[in-house]
Amino acid sequence: MDIAVVGSAEFTLGFQLAGINTLYNPEGEEATTKVFRDLLTKKGVGIVVVDSAVLATLPERLRDRLSQSVTPTVLGIGPEEDTTLRETIRKAIGVDLWK
Repeated sequence: MDIAVVGSAEFTLGFQLAGINTLYNPEGEEATTKVFRDLLTKKGVGIVVVDSAVLATLPERLRDRLSQSVTPTVLGIGPEEDTTLRETIRKAIGVDLWK
């Protein structure tokens, strides 16, 4: 399974240096939405790492679909607190590890 990274060029640079080759730098809301819709149907992508600021700009229905997705698992990271990982773990094992 591959790891895909979505965000600005600055955000994806560190992942590229770590050896991840599936990088997306969409510009604009339409391009970003298209990238996520494509990733949801793409075989072989197990984890999608996304800048939480980009995740916040997506339409609510798509964000809900991404948060409920098991494969790929979507992880929002960034300076803002994102509860995607927390909710995914809670749903998977039934326990909130942050408490």
